[in-house]
Amino acid sequence: MHDLALQLALIGVAGIAAQWLAWRVQVPAIILLLGVGLLFGPITGFMNPREDFGDLYTPLVSTAVAIILFEGGMTLNFRDIRETSTAVRRMVIIGGPLVWVMTALAGHYIGNLSWPTAIILGAILVVTGPTVITPLLRHAKLKNRPASILRWEAIVNDPIGALFAVIAFETYLVLNAGHEAENLILNVILAIIIAIPGGFLAGRFLSWVFARGEAPEYLKAPILLVAVVGMNSLTNLVLEEGGLLTVTVMGITMANTRIASLSDLRRFKETITLLLVSGLFIILTASLQREVLASLEWRVIGFLAAVLFVVRPVAVFVSTLGAGLTWRERLLVGWIAPRGIVAVAVAGLFGATLSGLGVADADRMIAYTFALVAVTILLHGFTLGPLARALDLRSADRPGILFVGASRFTIAFARRLKAQDVPVLIADANWSRISEARLAELEVWYGEILSEAAHHNLNLSRFDHMVAATDNDAYNALVCTDFGPEIGRSEVFQIGKIEGSDRRSMNFTIGGQPLFQPPKTFTELRDLVVDGWNFQATRLTEEFDYERFSATRPEGTHVILWIRPSGNLLFASNEGSGEPGEGDTIISFGPKPPQRDQEKIVKATTTEREARAEKARMTSEAVKPKEG
Repeated sequence: MHDLALQLALIGVAGIAAQWLAWRVQVPAIILLLGVGLLFGPITGFMNPREDFGDLYTPLVSTAVAIILFEGGMTLNFRDIRETSTAVRRMVIIGGPLVWVMTALAGHYIGNLSWPTAIILGAILVVTGPTVITPLLRHAKLKNRPASILRWEAIVNDPIGALFAVIAFETYLVLNAGHEAENLILNVILAIIIAIPGGFLAGRFLSWVFARGEAPEYLKAPILLVAVVGMNSLTNLVLEEGGLLTVTVMGITMANTRIASLSDLRRFKETITLLLVSGLFIILTASLQREVLASLEWRVIGFLAAVLFVVRPVAVFVSTLGAGLTWRERLLVGWIAPRGIVAVAVAGLFGATLSGLGVADADRMIAYTFALVAVTILLHGFTLGPLARALDLRSADRPGILFVGASRFTIAFARRLKAQDVPVLIADANWSRISEARLAELEVWYGEILSEAAHHNLNLSRFDHMVAATDNDAYNALVCTDFGPEIGRSEVFQIGKIEGSDRRSMNFTIGGQPLFQPPKTFTELRDLVVDGWNFQATRLTEEFDYERFSATRPEGTHVILWIRPSGNLLFASNEGSGEPGEGDTIISFGPKPPQRDQEKIVKATTTEREARAEKARMTSEAVKPKEG
């Protein structure tokens, strides 16, 4: 296929379609992108981007990788690293170089790769993909500590592993350039001056420009994109692919400055990066040659086994000595290390460049990386849950509720649930509202729930339900729409109404389930709380059933949900929930019942309790062995 415009359009459509399907079925998108690329390239021969793109192939891939690495750098905030556990820091500082060295040795002695290819491959495979590990953790429902370690290691290692690879690659280029000693030293100095200080100064300058308001908001994102492409190209004039180091440093610099509009810039770069990741992965996969894949022999199996069963476990066990982890946690973390798009992107770029420089086995580096990505995603995806269960590292927490929006209503709701041992968390981007929730001794998260940081930092596997209850109805619908595929569309709820729209006529993918029937607005709920309405927890018994409960409730009382003895939560507004039964605890919202009704409830509950005690006593006497 030689029509480049049509080929690019097809790659774009297929990439976004794969991302959408991955979102719908909740699997890592990289799996579907890998399948599309193999189908387009080696399997059918429909396209060969390396040949079809010609001279455009390398600069296209290089520019895309530069933007992806810049995006990875912008996620690396040193303040976040300081707040992570000792285990994460040791795994990055000690474990990263260990993985590099041991992987390079395995690549050379087991994989039969040349030293340049093995060393660069070892650096590339230091990274673990945050976009891959997050869905795995969500489904596995790990305990907080091992989940946090795996998540933060992936976030921090993404740019650092890429830096290792760039350093290794540049070292090879300089040492094999055939220059005289003085020219060699000059090239190194120029590359260092431009790459590291240049990236730092460019990042600081852009941060200064944005912070002072020297650029309008609508121009900030384009300026940032042009600056990344420009700095990458400028450094490449001095030393090939040295721009990758520049833009990574540039991204890290901007991540560690205080810019009010940084969150908006992150949104933009996330969008651009998503498009580039999708297209680039398909391009790199489709560029794999059948001959290279066919040449992979038993050595690739030996290499993969060494990385999975020796390199990663040894690096984790050595780096986490004295870090306070149990042997079970170290075993789990030592096994789980799925690779993602950054590894593939960097391997594709450097492999193509090394191949052009005459390194015979450079294409095998690409194939080895793809093989490890595919194996780790599939193997770790299927084994994480069972292994966590076997090691007793699955979260024992009951199904919890994530509240979006701190208010008197949500705080009172969360406090009542917490008293029933239901895990709760209140998220809000307003510090004053979050402070009220903290004073109520509730777990909180300060920040924008729709941001990438929330998906990275929050362990969402703890929550099986969500309630969006801010004062903005449209925002509530947006939050429910975003989290619906993750949590389940029937388990995301919102307050308020969407003015001017008939909810029944809207697409089912928009918004969440109504928490109240008929729906109540934020203002209405606030006024009810001010008027003295509160949340009550009532346990149903054989004598005090749901019918009697309903008869004793004041007019207007809303049954929100009920808690099953197993800990499962059923919301009343959800179709198919049925009615609560014996043993269930009802959480209702309404006025306080009259004093006489409260006495009835207490009496019924007490009677039931006494009956149970008497039954237990009689049973005990019946089974007691007779004397003599």
